[in-house]
Amino acid sequence: MPSFSCVIEDADAVRLDVFVAERLKLFSRSQVKVRNLKGFINGKTVKLSHLVRRNDKLELVWDDPEPSTLIPEDLPLDILYEDEQVIVINKAQGMTTHPGAGVRRGTVANALLYRLLSSGRVPFGAAERPGIVHRLDKDTSGVLIAAYNERALAFLADQFKTRKTRKIYTAIVKGRPKEDEGIIETFIARDKRYRKCFAVAAAGKFAVTHYQLVYVWEDDGKVYSLLKLRPKTGRTHQLRVHLRHIGCPILGDPIYGDKNPSSPLMLHAKSLSIVLPGQEFASTFSTPLPKRFHAVLQKASVLNLNGSYQNMP
Repeated sequence: MPSFSCVIEDADAVRLDVFVAERLKLFSRSQVKVRNLKGFINGKTVKLSHLVRRNDKLELVWDDPEPSTLIPEDLPLDILYEDEQVIVINKAQGMTTHPGAGVRRGTVANALLYRLLSSGRVPFGAAERPGIVHRLDKDTSGVLIAAYNERALAFLADQFKTRKTRKIYTAIVKGRPKEDEGIIETFIARDKRYRKCFAVAAAGKFAVTHYQLVYVWEDDGKVYSLLKLRPKTGRTHQLRVHLRHIGCPILGDPIYGDKNPSSPLMLHAKSLSIVLPGQEFASTFSTPLPKRFHAVLQKASVLNLNGSYQNMP
């Protein structure tokens, strides 16, 4: 059973579970419950709601996670950054982030587990597993960050939860927004008719997306736009739902746009700004637009308008 001990130096009247999650950053508060964390203050068992104070001697024990059924696989990854605690990749379109129903192999998680184990830092059968901090849809490409241990996972996940990260996406959509720049604010909930989909609703989870028009053009009598998107929240399918809501579905979206799309999904996570474990200031990781975007933009002669679209802010 893993354990941790220390003498508290920088807290006074703080709940134990809050102290573990926010000060020690050992686990998130949800993980505290899942891992059956037990606390001892000055040798005595205490509840997670107990208020810890300066100079208390703290001891913690918790359960190992359930054995992972994840299969390590040697899959190619486009690595943007890697250290002992985190890895940042440019996820390929068509690659699932994490195993789910009907998908057990070929995911980012499978590839990261192989990379972690083959590095020699963690032997097979050990408790630690690479942690997916956030997810991208299978057909969305771009910047994705993952953690190599639970402490790094909790540190990064807290920034997503408190909306301290800055994410920028690029999308090619059908039509043109009414305004060149704006904010989409709605509630999003599961679609009542199609339970695997989401929709704008009167109640649900609040979602906010900033958008900015970069280029607009016509092709065969139809209008298309290149948009820069900055989601302030991270709801499932948020960008796809929001863009359909304003009448500009993402090109190639088989769920929220065309039933029989003539192109792949034109959504790309272009950059992510986040503070890495052990660092004080945010690092920004960015990627160029993928080849499928080039194909559409070149066909539409967008490159002739301004070749700097590749370095859009």
